[in-house]
Amino acid sequence: MDLVKTGAFLKELRKEKNITQEELAEKMGVARRTVSRWETGANMPDIDILIDISDFYGVGLREILDGERKEKQMDKEMKETVLKVAEYENEGKKRTSIVVIVYLALGIISLLANLVMKFMEMPDSFLTGFLDGITVTTALVAMALGIAYATGTLTKLYSFKKRLFNKKD
Repeated sequence: MDLVKTGAFLKELRKEKNITQEELAEKMGVARRTVSRWETGANMPDIDILIDISDFYGVGLREILDGERKEKQMDKEMKETVLKVAEYENEGKKRTSIVVIVYLALGIISLLANLVMKFMEMPDSFLTGFLDGITVTTALVAMALGIAYATGTLTKLYSFKKRLFNKKD
């Protein structure tokens, strides 16, 4: 897929509709700069927005992705399949967001507990040292897990572990 060609096609379609980037951005619920990036080929719209663009311009997804007009419109079954894929992708994003928020909240709560302990000026003892260490460690681990989950590193590690143990069976 040629992103520059696709972007030029998106620009052509917008100009045919005689609307500005700002007007298109408003209709698609994105920033004007995002539309500009699509049209220069710097970025591509998410699949769900791509479907909305396809409907708005009355062209098929395949035409947009190829960056040129075709004779046939995308058939209904193909469109439904793409919509289901988009929904599936969005559900995955929601789940990822929730998990990352939980990890990061746990990290923040741990840091706040550590700060409270510092401001209470508790006497130095094994227990206060242990609590200080455990709250900082919990915060760092929770935040690292949140970042690893958001970047997909945890999923890759899980898949690798699964393949590794399946090979031994």
